[in-house]
Amino acid sequence: MNGIKGIFYREMRVLKSRIYRNILASSVSPLLFLLAFGYGIGRNSSVGETGYIDFLIPGLVAMTSMNQSYGISSDINISRFYFKTFDEYLLAPVARWEIIAGEVIYGIIKGLIPVMIVLTYGYIAGMKHIPSLMLVPSLLIHLIIFSILGIMVALKVKNHGDQFAVNAFIITPMTFLSGTFFPVEKMPSVIKYIAHIFPLTYTTSLIRGSVIGTEIDYLLNFGVSALIAGGFFWLCLHIVREMEP
Repeated sequence: MNGIKGIFYREMRVLKSRIYRNILASSVSPLLFLLAFGYGIGRNSSVGETGYIDFLIPGLVAMTSMNQSYGISSDINISRFYFKTFDEYLLAPVARWEIIAGEVIYGIIKGLIPVMIVLTYGYIAGMKHIPSLMLVPSLLIHLIIFSILGIMVALKVKNHGDQFAVNAFIITPMTFLSGTFFPVEKMPSVIKYIAHIFPLTYTTSLIRGSVIGTEIDYLLNFGVSALIAGGFFWLCLHIVREMEP
């Protein structure tokens, strides 16, 4: 467990030095999406019986928290390519799973930063719903999945260009097709099938259900998300074990 504490402490020291930049980055992007989609396109619109802004806010929570937790991939890459910090983790007498756990906890903390910011935007914009306690486990499984995904991507890419390609061809399409801005049910059949490949579809449903009370199958969405998280952890552990210090 000391390995988890040491890695988490190191990452939090780095985050502390960049905290204002992270808060600013977490504030601007969702505000622009809220203005563009909420007021520019969706003003006076509704999804079923839910006002569009109420529908949009949980999607923005899911998107921005995903970006922050997945964004640890950039932090890991910088430390790998320039400071060799990850090589030092591998040389240290630390279990491989502890390295992953320390980075995942850091990803969870980082991913929580935009949640309160976006919810505050929502209440300023007139959102009337109060999140339920289900938001806590929903966010937790959501942030675990995308933190592990960030670690895997960081360890598999060979340079920053590869990471840009992953972001362009996987992360960006997933962001727009997983129900963050529009209901998946309203999309063409082919897109619906593609959307259900992405983990963000299930975690966005969980977050939306816990924030505005949308009727969803919690057991199904938590079950699928837990399977994805378990599969990602197993794959990530395999990747880390294959790495030579």
